[in-house]
Amino acid sequence: MLDSFLINVDWAEISQAVVDTLYMLGVSVLFSSIIGIPIGVILYLTNKGMILQNKIIYTLVSFIINILRSVPFIILLIIMMPLTISLVGTSLGVKGVIPPLIVGAFPFFTRLVENSLKELDVGVINMAESCGATTWQIVWYILLPEILPSIIASITVTAIALVSYTAMAGTVGGGGLGDLAIRYGYQRFQINVMVITVVLLIVMVQLIQFLGDVFVKMFRK
Repeated sequence: MLDSFLINVDWAEISQAVVDTLYMLGVSVLFSSIIGIPIGVILYLTNKGMILQNKIIYTLVSFIINILRSVPFIILLIIMMPLTISLVGTSLGVKGVIPPLIVGAFPFFTRLVENSLKELDVGVINMAESCGATTWQIVWYILLPEILPSIIASITVTAIALVSYTAMAGTVGGGGLGDLAIRYGYQRFQINVMVITVVLLIVMVQLIQFLGDVFVKMFRK
């Protein structure tokens, strides 16, 4: 029965789809973190009552982040096509879906970083200021180390969200497991391929969550 279920399954193509999905995920998480952490810190420091309080900057940055978070990812894929083509030369395949993935993920990650910083005791910052610490020193030696476990947890949550984004990108020829599921499972009615891709996505999410929990516990110690 299992042999009949797995008939006509191209394991080489499935393996390549897994690699493509992991590549999209890795690059997107990396750049979402690189962009999201500084912006999250800026939002925190320019908020009311903080050391760099600036209502104009906070309102403007917060407004942009909220706009980007409000756009459904499938719509973002479409409206970013001209920009994606100008950046990477194509709007299709693995390369073509990475810019929308980053733009779709970093605002979400930015808010997670900002919320993690808001949970810190402001007294720690005031103490550092009284000792003559600069803003850069406060950020680098106090804020980021204090929220490192929360940042890892936020990266985990973002990565899991990106797994579903990569699958959604398959609807516009984005490559990876989502594209495989659309082409074979939906367009060619190969339910076995659809089931295999779903199982692989579930395994991927579980593995990301497991590794995220391990690293959070490690850095909390």
